[in-house]
Amino acid sequence: MMRIKLTIAYDGRPFEGWQSQPSGRTVQDQMEAALERIAKKRISLHASGRTDTGVHALGQVAHFDAPANSSMDAAAWMRALNAHLPRTIRVMASEGVADDFHARFSVIKKTYRYEIDTSEVLRPLRAGLAWHHPQVIDRDLLRESLVLFQGEHDFAAFAANRGDGKDLETVRTIHEARLAEHGETLALTYTGNGFLYRMVRLLTGSAMRCATGGEPVRWIANLLEPAGTAHSSHCAPADGLTLVSVDY
Repeated sequence: MMRIKLTIAYDGRPFEGWQSQPSGRTVQDQMEAALERIAKKRISLHASGRTDTGVHALGQVAHFDAPANSSMDAAAWMRALNAHLPRTIRVMASEGVADDFHARFSVIKKTYRYEIDTSEVLRPLRAGLAWHHPQVIDRDLLRESLVLFQGEHDFAAFAANRGDGKDLETVRTIHEARLAEHGETLALTYTGNGFLYRMVRLLTGSAMRCATGGEPVRWIANLLEPAGTAHSSHCAPADGLTLVSVDY
């Protein structure tokens, strides 16, 4: 068998997230259906992690084991998959990897970008690709808030409950959390060793809460205290979030 690593980009708007669902309207469902059409058998696809409904990706990573009788190389699998996938999903790169590579468990760090459109009127082609927020935003307070997220912290206050009843380690390391401005767009970039369920959206929503005067910046510092029981309820919408890259 050949283990194949795929780098995948997708527009999250038509899909109910990455993870397979009974509806079949997820990116994983579309990918596995394409694999089955090519291989004439069911093939499981393992991703670096889930993305929510409406969240986009430029560099999601997944792997699968090609059937032992397949003569296709990694490049042929990429071409065949793109021929069977909807236009909103594309395999951008493919390569053969060692048998011990795992798209989820071999991850070293991930980078997400969250875009906020501050224009008075949201252009139609930006709908679903950015959080439209025309209200006044204090950039300095936003940067101060982002700096607080950097380093190793217990991010339990910035994680949503998946409802699966599993206890989860909530300590993560954020290597970088920074703000860049491009015209009327604010781009918040987060790089870390891992992210909890809806963590990036809760970090963004909480930082924006401070940047718009809803809370003082020290409110975030208090939420990062390990002994705290408070929880942020300020979750940014899915529209502006993109998984940019996964590093191994």
